[in-house]
Amino acid sequence: MIDPRASYAAQLAARADALSTIAVHAGESHDEPTRALEAPLVLSAAFGFASADEAADAFAGKNDAYIYGRWANPTVEALEAKLAALEGTDSACATASGMAAVSGTIMAFCESGAHVVAPKPMYAESARLFRERLPRFGVTTTFVDADVAAYEAAITPATRVLYIETPANPNLAVTDIKAVVALAKARGLVTVADNTFATPFAQNPHALGVDVVLHSMTKALGGHGDAIAGVVCGAATHVDKIRDLIVKGFGGALSPFNAFLVSRGLRTFALRQRQACESAAIIATRLAGHPRVEKVHHPSLDTHPGHELANAQMHAYGSLVSFELEGDGLKAGKRALSRVRVFTHAVSLGDVRSLIVHPASTTHSTMPREARLAANISDGLLRLSVGIEGTNTLWTDLEHAIA
Repeated sequence: MIDPRASYAAQLAARADALSTIAVHAGESHDEPTRALEAPLVLSAAFGFASADEAADAFAGKNDAYIYGRWANPTVEALEAKLAALEGTDSACATASGMAAVSGTIMAFCESGAHVVAPKPMYAESARLFRERLPRFGVTTTFVDADVAAYEAAITPATRVLYIETPANPNLAVTDIKAVVALAKARGLVTVADNTFATPFAQNPHALGVDVVLHSMTKALGGHGDAIAGVVCGAATHVDKIRDLIVKGFGGALSPFNAFLVSRGLRTFALRQRQACESAAIIATRLAGHPRVEKVHHPSLDTHPGHELANAQMHAYGSLVSFELEGDGLKAGKRALSRVRVFTHAVSLGDVRSLIVHPASTTHSTMPREARLAANISDGLLRLSVGIEGTNTLWTDLEHAIA
């Protein structure tokens, strides 16, 4: 956890030291018989059998022979082992995208007539899944403020899942994971946490009791903006249930080539996050002191309502920062977007390059304005995904953009 009395840079260095070996070596082994250091990229759609009996036993689940690429692939399995190690779970299932992980997880635990409780501030496409798509299958959702009292008040006899996204996209709201987990266990419900913003570097929800942890691996896990991928982590019983539905049943399988790219990106994961998290905290502090900035959202700031909670449940404050400019925030924000030179104006996050986006007109444009404002996502909010460039270079670019 984060000790505000100690050097944040030193704590980030210690966290990177703890995860670097896992990020490099977990799930990997030398290829036989060549002893190649890089695991082979297996692109085969189907796998041969030595005999009719072996094939029959494979389909009956009596051996671990590979059958078909949609069911299992050695390149993908190596990545899954690495993610399970990073999240500290028994098992992991890679999916074709982060949204495949979200939708597959919810549908694995919710039948027609089921109900979900989810936070108001969250990734807009996840919110759209809950708001527009799942009701077509008889699954409804109540959106609540990100506190345990609101979760408890929203639970009905039909509730099956308590969904958590913390820190939330894009306003960095922090939810008390242990409190929601305790509530879920008391009511016999499943907890699901989207850990994309935090990453395993900054937070491990499973260690705090969450049943299923999911990520868009497209973001900081892959880290290079070149592969779409998702993952679900948890106990094997939960993960196998999700895998059977979303990967085998609905076909949301991750391509082996994308698995290879994410695995390669993960080797520098801890180093990338150490730099990005340190820069993000410095930039958040400087933004908070800038006369043209009206509000800054980052858990490192003691003015953030989730600051103390972040100290208690996170290892780092994360690499995402959002802020609002004074006056006409929308007009000023758009002007700032046109003036950045080092930050790239693009959606996504967790890249090695720093990104800036205006959520109200892009990533969260599908949210009804009333719902967006209720989630504390203003018209002028700008979201930064801090990369690995020089901290002072990034600040100079921002300072020029908002001057």
